[in-house]
Amino acid sequence: MEIPYVVTPRKDTGLFNSKIAIWLFLASEVMLFGGFFSAYIFLRIGADYPWPERTLPVLPGLINTFVLIFSSVTVVFAWASLKLRKWRQFQIFMGITVVCSVVFMVFKGIEYNVKFHHQAVRLTDYTVIEGHLGKEKEDGEYVLDHNGKPIEEDRIRIQATGLTFNTVRYYDQWILELHSQAEHHKSKILLVDDVKATGRDGGEETIAKAGEPLSLELLGRIQKAHLEAKTHNSKLRRAALRQEWSQAKDENPAKRGWELASGVAIDEQALAPKLMTEIGTVDFKVEPPARLDFRPRDIREGASESHLRDDTIVRGEMLASPMVFHNVDAIDFQHMAMKAVEKGMDPMTVIENSWLLKNHAFAREAWEWNKGQVAALEKQLLEKYGVDKKTGLPKREPTATERYRIGWKDFVSMANGVDRGEAKIAIKEEFTGPDYQGREDKHTFPHLTVPREQVRFASKFTPAWNTYYASYFTITGLHGLHVIGGALVLAYYLFFGRKMFESNPEWLANRVEVGGLFWHFVDLVWIFVFPIFYLM
Repeated sequence: MEIPYVVTPRKDTGLFNSKIAIWLFLASEVMLFGGFFSAYIFLRIGADYPWPERTLPVLPGLINTFVLIFSSVTVVFAWASLKLRKWRQFQIFMGITVVCSVVFMVFKGIEYNVKFHHQAVRLTDYTVIEGHLGKEKEDGEYVLDHNGKPIEEDRIRIQATGLTFNTVRYYDQWILELHSQAEHHKSKILLVDDVKATGRDGGEETIAKAGEPLSLELLGRIQKAHLEAKTHNSKLRRAALRQEWSQAKDENPAKRGWELASGVAIDEQALAPKLMTEIGTVDFKVEPPARLDFRPRDIREGASESHLRDDTIVRGEMLASPMVFHNVDAIDFQHMAMKAVEKGMDPMTVIENSWLLKNHAFAREAWEWNKGQVAALEKQLLEKYGVDKKTGLPKREPTATERYRIGWKDFVSMANGVDRGEAKIAIKEEFTGPDYQGREDKHTFPHLTVPREQVRFASKFTPAWNTYYASYFTITGLHGLHVIGGALVLAYYLFFGRKMFESNPEWLANRVEVGGLFWHFVDLVWIFVFPIFYLM
């Protein structure tokens, strides 16, 4: 049976099947992205912290905007070429469209990579410091992780004397990393006691002997015995419970199930000889005690005992674990100023007494420079826009970002002795951020050590940092998946459409038209994404 209106449009609507389908699909897509954009607006309006403004590099976003618009034009030309039965021309225009999608994703990948390697920390007084952490050194050599790469992350350091692993929840990669760190410090992680268990026959067997070194094979062996014991014991307990229920019902035929519940219980003492030993945890010692490093998100530190997210217990003393910034490229007092206003305090006074300004001369110098820039801007706005006659206040004032944030371009301006925004920035820096190596001689981006007790929260510029970046990665990531999906479909028409063109060119033209409609929608979504994330 031939499906109607695949190539020929309906006379009443003028549409063929796939065009109706794509419009229905795009309607659902409009609701999807409309929900995301609406949620973003409400989150921004109701944010309980200063919402980031103009924090993304504008140039790559602007280039991507023109790239997508250009690709929307070329996909139309590709469709028109099919209508004119010009296959070679179709290949050229569709090839340009696919190349544009690749260029878009390359720029987006560069932008994501910069965010994933940019560190931020919020101090206890709500000062925000941004920059890059230095590679950690020990005895003149870089400390390496289990993959042999230098550690360049914020770490919690513990002088470990022992470890207790949950035999079910332990994480393989953390075991490898702990083993690697212990080897680096010439220490061993050894089993404290023999691991013995009662078997099915009631006899005791040794699963692991004291002194065995930590390994995935050892933990796997203990885990297997534990799970086997749990399965065996569960069956025995279920059987015993069924027997207790049956006996209770026989003895009390007039009572219902819920009336019998209080009197039904398993005789654990009678069952004990048949049960196998369950090994929920296993203890190891670190000989000699060694410093082990953990990512802050992976550990809940304590004075003498800390806990990893997989329920591993780390015994030992927590050492000084400062965050060492190799380059500081931004200082932001906006959150601190907002909290000061909420408490009825003067923001400037609170900032002047902050830990950062009190303890670091470079921060004090940058803040004084920033105050001079803000004063000059206030004067300029007053001269240009004047004073409101009703309130007697200036019509225009510097924004909170201009007043309380010192960004990397400001550091460059300060180092070059020019006003804010007048420093020369290389094209590369518009994509990847500041060039640290090119300015080391001028000490444009200072080093900074932040004591652990001053750290409220630390993260890369990932969804964990704040709601803004969570929204940014969600919406742009979903849009990127649409770009990849659309590009794959269009590439299929380009590389595998020749046979269809020769047999039924109109059918191929209809398919390309449907793909083009989806591509226009992808372009339209980006036209909304670009201003709300990059310009506002």
